Amino acid sequence: MGTVVDAANKEANGSLQTEKKVKVVFVLGGPGSGKGTQCANIVQHFGYTHLSAGDLLRAEIKSGSENGTMIQNMIKEGKIVPSEVTIKLLQREIKEISNDKFLIDGFPRNEENRAAFESVTGIVPEFVLFFDCSEEEMERRLLSRNQGREDDNIDTIRKRFKVYMESSLPVIEYYNSKGKVRKIDAAKPIVEVFEAVRAVFSPIE
Repeated sequence: MGTVVDAANKEANGSLQTEKKVKVVFVLGGPGSGKGTQCANIVQHFGYTHLSAGDLLRAEIKSGSENGTMIQNMIKEGKIVPSEVTIKLLQREIKEISNDKFLIDGFPRNEENRAAFESVTGIVPEFVLFFDCSEEEMERRLLSRNQGREDDNIDTIRKRFKVYMESSLPVIEYYNSKGKVRKIDAAKPIVEVFEAVRAVFSPIE
């Protein structure tokens, strides 16, 4: 029986890589580690297109689709959205945007995401940019940013930390074993964090 992943695979004629040679960097780090801010800097200085898995999912929720309602309920419960849903949204963006360099922020969230992404798209990341930050610091930032996001309250934040620790760290360990993790101390001031990021990107440009 065909799954959504199979369908997505066929849709992409086996892989995106055959149609369009793309360079992908995964950007990982806990909620509030500053990924969004640094991605904006990377876009400005190195010409990447920033794809935030969270933003794509939130846009889908706003669209009012059936998919969006399901996503909203899962996010409220602090659960991870099924891989095929997020991959399909990412795939659509990669195909439609003319750039060939992408930062994928906040994905893969777990090992299953990672395996499904590589299998469906045929894309292996150049490397993983990992923003390492203490839970205390991330909690402080999230509570002070007050962006009016529904998921920025202390209980949901702690649930998100728990999910992040249990699910994302194995992904980081997997890519670390392949020598693909570039770890950044994200607790430092924004300017210093970007200096470290710049040093990672400059050699590959």
